Amino acid sequence: MLNKFGPSGHGEAQVQYLDGDFRVISPGTFVRCAITDTRIPLDELKYWSVDLQEAYATPVAVLQRHFPGALKPQL
Repeated sequence: MLNKFGPSGHGEAQVQYLDGDFRVISPGTFVRCAITDTRIPLDELKYWSVDLQEAYATPVAVLQRHFPGALKPQL
């Protein structure tokens, strides 16, 4: 997969998101959530959109992107 200990693998990775997998285009140790801008370590990346080519940190972030307004604020 990825050698994150290589000389250029310390910053943000560029990733191509595929169905059920992803391909590292430019080495790095993390990607950023498209909604929260949170750093997501590549070994913890679980949620992404193939169509939008973006990553999400949590299932809630996925819902916020695809169904804005669907989540009610907790009081």
